[in-house]
This record gives sequence, C-alpha cells and structure tokens, in this order.
Amino acid sequence: MTTPILEIKNLHVKVEEEDKEILKGVNLTLPAGEVHAIMGRNGSGKSTLSYVLAGKDGYEVTEGQILFHGEDLLEMDAHERAAAGLFLAFQYPIEIPGVATMTFLKAALNAQRKSRGEEELKIPVFMKMVKDAAAKLEIKQEMLKRPLNVGFSGGEKKRAEILQMALMQPSLCVLDETDSGLDIDALKIVSEGVNHLRSENRSMLVITHYQRLLNHIVPDRVHVFSDGRIVESGDRDLALELESKGYAGFDNHAA
Repeated sequence: MTTPILEIKNLHVKVEEEDKEILKGVNLTLPAGEVHAIMGRNGSGKSTLSYVLAGKDGYEVTEGQILFHGEDLLEMDAHERAAAGLFLAFQYPIEIPGVATMTFLKAALNAQRKSRGEEELKIPVFMKMVKDAAAKLEIKQEMLKRPLNVGFSGGEKKRAEILQMALMQPSLCVLDETDSGLDIDALKIVSEGVNHLRSENRSMLVITHYQRLLNHIVPDRVHVFSDGRIVESGDRDLALELESKGYAGFDNHAA
C-alpha cells in the first residue's frame, strides 16, 4: 500500500500565548495525486491548520501527529518542511520591499536545491524556467523585475505565488484561500495554473470559503470544518450542498 503524502491524526492545537484550543482533533488522510478541499466559516480553524502544517511560530501542538511522506512533520523546522516538498500559498502574501522578485525566486530555488545536495542553477537555465512558467500564468516580465509583491494587485500576488509553486515543484501544495481578492479573470488564470500542476506524485489541500473556486479546481474530496475539526467529508457534491444550505447545518455534526 502506498504511503499517503499527508496523514493528520487527532491533531489538537492551541495558540501559544493563550489558553485557547483552536484545533480539536483533526483527522485527515491525503493520498498522492488527490486534491482535497477544506471548507468552513471564519474562525473554524482552517487557516490555523495551514499554518501548523507550514511550521509557523505561535502555535502549540498539544496532542496528535502529522506525517509527511511517512515522516514526523512536527520534528522538522519550517525550512526543512519546504525543502522536503511542502508549499504554502498564503491568503495575503506579504510585500518584501528591496527584494526583486527574480532575486527571491533564484534564492528560493537554489536553497531548495542545496538542501537536496544538488548544484545551483545556471543563470540561463533559471531564466528559461521562469520565462516558461510565467508565460503560462500570463505574468509579464516587467512584474518580475519589481520588488516581491510590492504594489501588486491581489491577482498579481496570487499569480506570483502559483509561479513559485510551479518552479519549486512541491509534493504537497497547501492553498490558503487563494481565491481571496481575485476577480473572475484572475481566478480563472490562477486556477489554470494550479490545475496544470496536478500530478499523480503531488497532492493539494485547497482551503476556501466558497464553492466558486471548486468550479475551477475540482476536488476529489471535500471536508467541512466546524469548531476546530472535520465534521463531514464527501465528494464535490458536498461543496454544492454547502453553497445552497450554508454552514449552520453542519455545526452540530459529529466527526
């Protein structure tokens, strides 16, 4: 039996500085090649799960286990998780003044390669990789010369993140409300970029409020989050049910 890319077992998480539990026993298995969507209202714990997976500071795992390719993810630092193939696309990508987008991309790629014992990319090879990937996302070269995310529109920021994902080739992509702030055209372009990266060796966890994203990125499974746990799982029809009935009907479901 093939080892799942991600296994989350009875995960309990609280905010470090507060006596407040956010995740209250999350169980999730994500096989290779599948796209799973997590849907839930604000405050249900969706983004907290993405932060814990990526290794963001400020959260304490009080119980449970996360396995990434069968290895204990919680024993890895954030940069080790990235090098091992985990990628988090943020809901609100931060601006980094003074750091050109191309400089950032080259540094990230070479740091990843170094961690794997590979040689740094030669400039011509790197430039061709970026040019080809950017063209598929309709990213203009002028945008790549600007400081990372500085002055970018919401759509440009999300395209820049999908570009990073295309270049890094992670085995697990966690998309935290990547549809936030996108108009219809930008949503379509970003979704096409994500769909292009679907692979039997790569899995994706798509976190969203709205079913509209799942019209473009069709999931294999949908999970409903409520009060820090998954309370219902099903196929893509579950997302349509949520769209028509809302989240209230799932608030009292047993996991």
